[in-house]
Amino acid sequence: MSTKNQNNKEEVDLGSLFVIIGKGFKNFFNFIGSIFKGIFHFLISILLFFKQHFKKFVIAALLGGIFGAYLESDSEDRYGSNLLVQPNFKSTLQLYKNISYYNELVKQEKVLLLASIFNIDTLKASGLKKFEITPVINNNDIINAYDQFILTVDTLTVSSYNFNQFKTSFTDYDYKLHDIVVEAEYNDVFNGLDKVIIASVINNNYFDRIKKLTNENLTRTDSLLRESLIKVDSLRQVYMRVMLEESKKEFTGTSIDLGGSKTTTKEIELFSTDIKINEELGLIAVDIGEKSEVINVISNFQTIGYEIKGITKNYIFILAGLSVFITLLVILFIDLNNYLNTYKKKP
Repeated sequence: MSTKNQNNKEEVDLGSLFVIIGKGFKNFFNFIGSIFKGIFHFLISILLFFKQHFKKFVIAALLGGIFGAYLESDSEDRYGSNLLVQPNFKSTLQLYKNISYYNELVKQEKVLLLASIFNIDTLKASGLKKFEITPVINNNDIINAYDQFILTVDTLTVSSYNFNQFKTSFTDYDYKLHDIVVEAEYNDVFNGLDKVIIASVINNNYFDRIKKLTNENLTRTDSLLRESLIKVDSLRQVYMRVMLEESKKEFTGTSIDLGGSKTTTKEIELFSTDIKINEELGLIAVDIGEKSEVINVISNFQTIGYEIKGITKNYIFILAGLSVFITLLVILFIDLNNYLNTYKKKP
């Protein structure tokens, strides 16, 4: 009898457990459902809000667009041109300062000074509207710079200064390529501007001295590597002759070992040295090509500039969007004010 009561008790406990689990699942799915219902209600509320005030937004967009069209018709055309450069010897900062200086002259309308600097007439100088320089973002520049950093510092420094820290300290000036943009009212003003911009940096005694020293060192290193390569090739030829002589002796039956295995090993080592020297010569050639000038010009300003267009530059689009946004803010403010007034009246 007691065993039967015990079995009934266990069945009751299991039943209660399943009921609890069932309620848990039910509550969980109800919670998930309430989230989707809340999202759906929120989206529907937004759609109803825009439906309610649709005419106001259309009127605001039309008024902003009309005013923007007036400004667009009254505004002058703008043209742009790009100069892509690769500064060397840490001359990037000076280049940025010079471009900033030219842009300040434009803002302050120093037409005579601009005409004098760029050797153009005052009419074209007055048409200069903007000077800007930005880096060409390339993550490989950061990786290559970090590799060079590792090679120049000790192991302790590397272990305490990881790549993420190095990346954080990497500035716009540290990128390899930089894009200079000039905007003007006339499309034929850009020819010759690049020479003045480049000359403003390279006509500097410090940069000129660094360039000469660097190129002398590179030329000297190139000569030494070429001399080493000639010596290595000569030694390889000697070892090849020795190996040929040994193979002839083996063929004739002479069993005198003149260190054939060592000769083979030496020849392999010389072959590896030959490859390394050629690789270093390749890198030196690249350095000489890149560092022969203070600033390498990758591409010059286009003789005839391109017309600056686009939605983000169009007054019709800008003012229409701005009008709609201001209207939205005003409506939200009015609705919030009405809600607060109603909330105060509640008991």
